[in-house]
Amino acid sequence: MNIRPTKAIVDLGAIAFNIRSLRGHIGPGPRLMAVVKADAYGHGLIPVAKAAAKAGADWLGVALLEEAIALRRADVELPILVLGEALGDGADLYIQYDVRATVCSLDSLLALNRAAEQSDTKARVHVKVDTGMGRIGLSPDDVLPFIERAQSLKNIEIEGLFSHFASADEQDKAFSFEQLNRFKGVVSTLEGRGIQIPIKHFAGSAATIDIPESHFDMVRPGISIYGAYPSEEVDHSVPLKPAMTMKTAITFLKEVQKGTSISYGRTFITGKRSRIATLPVGYGDGYPRLLSNKGEVLVGGRRAPVVGRVCMDMTLVDASHVDEAEVGTDVVLFGRQGDAEIHVDEVAAKAGTISYEILCNITKRVPREYVDTL
Repeated sequence: MNIRPTKAIVDLGAIAFNIRSLRGHIGPGPRLMAVVKADAYGHGLIPVAKAAAKAGADWLGVALLEEAIALRRADVELPILVLGEALGDGADLYIQYDVRATVCSLDSLLALNRAAEQSDTKARVHVKVDTGMGRIGLSPDDVLPFIERAQSLKNIEIEGLFSHFASADEQDKAFSFEQLNRFKGVVSTLEGRGIQIPIKHFAGSAATIDIPESHFDMVRPGISIYGAYPSEEVDHSVPLKPAMTMKTAITFLKEVQKGTSISYGRTFITGKRSRIATLPVGYGDGYPRLLSNKGEVLVGGRRAPVVGRVCMDMTLVDASHVDEAEVGTDVVLFGRQGDAEIHVDEVAAKAGTISYEILCNITKRVPREYVDTL
């Protein structure tokens, strides 16, 4: 039951459009893994995964084994890779649910081998190489002995080798190419020993768009399938459509006199007689408190400023210039309203963060409503 008008509208047609646009950009060679971790960046794991599969994604990427299991229980059949390192306690679940595991430690490798042996099958693994991110992954010099050890285990199948860029979304790609060369060096070393890895992958959204040399056998776009570019410095010529619109409606409207203080801390004082609208949405819903006194929303297709501090459950805006504003009038926090648009990137910039965080932080108490405009 949803009584409050605050909701997130997710356009599955836009997600399908973005996947097809990215596929057109990379060409027919590489496979495409749709990254749906973190509840599909706040858009909804199961609906997005199914839409991605229908749109032609070849693989799905998640961060947690729990996410992969949820997909399998929802009858999603695409190959799934857990991008975080496999933890030994869940090794049997990788086998039970036919999920690919990321490995970069001997402990996880041995745990998967034992679990696969008990089921008389093989665990399919992807070896993670740290080429410069500084997170999980083997150092390039350690990859060969690790893979040789893995090859000695009869219940391990090395299906993939991958890495991750640290700064591919920046205009200066020098370090990205350093990382790429390290990865190519690892591949060359392996091939020199007669070791061929079937699926090599490196590119997230930024490199999928900007660094074709990194496409290898598969690309892993994340934020771009939701219609946002990784940064302003990434090429915007690949067309993308934002998939989420966050909206609400005015629930209270009143006129106040000049000199009236608005919200906590009295950080905004009206400079004239004003019409202040109350919106039933706040930081408890993931709308950033950092937008206090600097955010904008769309009311009647026009921008209206956020005034005062964003509260946990309510946000106040000055609708003095919107004559048609009344209780029940639709308000868009980000997305399109008529010919006007507030992109999630703009919201993120004003909040001093990135679109990824804004989308992922929209909380569960904001219902997702799914549409397909294509």
